[in-house]
Amino acid sequence: MAEVDAGGATSDEQVTPEEADRIKRSYLLRRYWKASLGFWRDHSARRAWLLTSGLFAIVLLTLAAQYGINLWNRTFFDALEKKDAAAALLQAAIFLPLIAANVTLSVTNVFGRMTLQRSWREWLNAHVVDYWLAKGRYFQLNLIGGDHKNPEYRLAEDLRLSTDAPVDFAYGILTALLSAATFIVVLWNIGGALSFEFQGRTVTIPGFLVFAAVIYAVLASGSMVLIGRRFVDVAEKKNQTEAEYRYVLTRVRENGESIALLGGEEEERAGIDRSFSAVIRRWRDLCLQHMRTTVVSQLTAQIAPVMPVLLCAPKYLDGSMSLGQVMQAASAFVIVQSAFSWIVDNYPRFADWTASARRLSSLLVSLDTLDAAEQSGVGYISQQGTGDAALRLKDLSVTLDDGTVVINEAEVSIQPGEKVLIVGESGTGKSSLVRALAGLWPWGGGEIQFAYGAKLLLLPQRAYIPLGNLRRATAYPNSADEIETEAIVEALKLVGLEQFVDRLADDVNWDQTLSGGEKQRVAFARMLIHKPSIVVMDEATSALDPASQDMLMKLIAERLPDTTIVSVAHRRELEAFRERKLVMEAHPEGARLARDVYLAKRRRKRGWKWSRRGKTKPKARKAA
Repeated sequence: MAEVDAGGATSDEQVTPEEADRIKRSYLLRRYWKASLGFWRDHSARRAWLLTSGLFAIVLLTLAAQYGINLWNRTFFDALEKKDAAAALLQAAIFLPLIAANVTLSVTNVFGRMTLQRSWREWLNAHVVDYWLAKGRYFQLNLIGGDHKNPEYRLAEDLRLSTDAPVDFAYGILTALLSAATFIVVLWNIGGALSFEFQGRTVTIPGFLVFAAVIYAVLASGSMVLIGRRFVDVAEKKNQTEAEYRYVLTRVRENGESIALLGGEEEERAGIDRSFSAVIRRWRDLCLQHMRTTVVSQLTAQIAPVMPVLLCAPKYLDGSMSLGQVMQAASAFVIVQSAFSWIVDNYPRFADWTASARRLSSLLVSLDTLDAAEQSGVGYISQQGTGDAALRLKDLSVTLDDGTVVINEAEVSIQPGEKVLIVGESGTGKSSLVRALAGLWPWGGGEIQFAYGAKLLLLPQRAYIPLGNLRRATAYPNSADEIETEAIVEALKLVGLEQFVDRLADDVNWDQTLSGGEKQRVAFARMLIHKPSIVVMDEATSALDPASQDMLMKLIAERLPDTTIVSVAHRRELEAFRERKLVMEAHPEGARLARDVYLAKRRRKRGWKWSRRGKTKPKARKAA
């Protein structure tokens, strides 16, 4: 038997592509239910079961009201047939409370279903977002292969659809089963047996209306399944192209300044048109599927109300059924047929739900892969503590997720307060080393050791500015409420942003308002506020002019003299503010140190060693 791995692939046995695809899809649905059903098992279980029980009670009450209206049909039309005005008037009066009860239950049903959907989505969203954000996985997904593109669309749209539809499906299926069970009895009792002559013999069909309803529903449902068999695949591809189109538009918005400066509107428009053309093609395919299924659904909807009347006509004409019984049978037939044909009415939405659930599960499977690799520790860099250095790299190897070496085994010891500059040509693994220090690049081997209790802060080249006011942007990653206003104002003034201190509460798009250099100044303001013990900078002053860079470096040296700083940069001017310079060079077996230059003397003990041990390429556990 073929086994399914974390990505839904098969092993131990050769299978056809169709069989492998079926196994993968089945695995993804199982992964979805494993995550989603936690809503009824986790701390939210009490609320979940309360809402579920309430919805079940609504189903029973709605069925009772429906049965009452069915009985009313018989009594009212019998009164009309007998021309009994008093009885007809009485039934007309009874009809009003029946309708009021039915409307009330329908409104309660909407409230119960949507409350359950909202609560389930809230729980699942928290679960998946926590899983996605934990340990930098949201970043690591960009570095591995797998079906997890556009995670923001999966978290927003696919997650919503995957929790909305099952509640409606469960409610619909339960209602269909109970309605079928109840009104089959009505059809059996009202319709009785149908007798007719065939080739000189009398043929009697007991409960003929029940058999007619079942046969009719089987034909309708079978036709829908046959005609709409490609619906799931088409819906899934449509959702993927929609997500890709949104991503293209988002990139244009986020990079609007660069595009405008380069005059790239025509090229961007061409890219947008290509992406949108794919969306239109998928919608055309979906339209064709809807057209086919609409033929079946409309035929069944038009025939269903008429068929029971035609079937009951012989018995009415021979006087064995009253008009009220015919109308009651017709009403019951429609209800039974609707119950049996539930799949006909919901197949398109079921296909859409399946596509969304699988897309969400694909994201979870990729996160599972990262989590499993981290738990095993094989091919992963270990983060440890140390008591005799601010930062130490012990037998550190940085690799790609496929095992390709980026940085070979290294041993580096940096003492508290030391200022170290790392330089090298592009492609020598400097940024990969920074990511490894941050814990965002897990692949490789060896250890990264930080001083016990060390507070690490990273300053990337592109300073991140979150949504919200400037106060929040400056206090980030802490909450703005945790930092005193005076501290924020002082930090902004020190880094040369005094012109913004009166706009701390302004809630504008600061990411677009601030220039690249101003964003980097905000990052330095954060450093002054948080006072980290270790700072790792990755081209953190690239957008600043030399005079501004010198001012900020002197400021940090004065305000944070005991902070250990490791910076990656190309500018030679930074050597004036560093005590050591490590020069990296590319090498077939992984980047290595070419020179270790002491730029200034310090009394603190230093230790550094970079080694390439043997020629065996360290292998990393594949993350996808």
